[in-house]
Amino acid sequence: MRSSGLPKLIATDLDGTLVRSDETVSEFTRAVLERVKAAGIHVVGATGRGPRLTELVRFDIPSADFLVMGGGSRVLDVRVPDHPAVLRDERLDGAVLADVLARLERELGTLSVLIEAGDHHEAPLWGDADPNWRYDAVEARVRAECLTGPVIKGFARHPSCDVDDVLATAQRIIPPDLATVTQAGLGYIEICPPGVDKASGLAFVATALGVDPGDVLVFGDMPNDLPMFRWAGFGRVAVANAHPQLRAIADEITLTNDEDGVAVYLDAMLKL
Repeated sequence: MRSSGLPKLIATDLDGTLVRSDETVSEFTRAVLERVKAAGIHVVGATGRGPRLTELVRFDIPSADFLVMGGGSRVLDVRVPDHPAVLRDERLDGAVLADVLARLERELGTLSVLIEAGDHHEAPLWGDADPNWRYDAVEARVRAECLTGPVIKGFARHPSCDVDDVLATAQRIIPPDLATVTQAGLGYIEICPPGVDKASGLAFVATALGVDPGDVLVFGDMPNDLPMFRWAGFGRVAVANAHPQLRAIADEITLTNDEDGVAVYLDAMLKL
């Protein structure tokens, strides 16, 4: 069970956790997060969304003091809204990503691949146009062209294998010092720089604030939230719609994202 009293920092995933299935954040949730902030608790948005979606992230969690984006590769201090400060900006060398993809395809066969390289507002992903990617713009490019320089992350999907099976294979054959591999519920595995995950991103925030991991409360729903669940010491809360792996290590289960589970939990915490 979570620690008693109040945390010094709460970090929440967005899609599938704070954001509802209709891609909105309720006014109730927004109001509760403002109350959390007013209570002197730092609010952090921790998301797999890349820096090209910074404005969307800021819209969805306007109470946030910090943003952990790209699954941990980009960390922003947004306490001064007009002058965000970049605390971390990690990239994966294109040649390394090419090596990772080659290893995976030797094991699994041909993959559908997308590359996230641009960090300007709403920059398109590059790679294989795929009807299974329903989230934002894709600019069709041959793979070699996409991998000539550093990238933020790669996405890979197998046409017939379940994403959890692809992830298990990737984590078996890809050394962690080469790349970090996870999945966020999009049907694709995500290939990030080595040492990059939400826990390492949150560690930058905690260091900047002088907050111990034992004073951090986290919320999430997917395997890419596992590292921050293992790192946070105050409490780990999964929404009821969370992946079984996350539910298995959670201290508590709140309501689903569509039932504003994060806000309901925090509202009750503030009333204790």
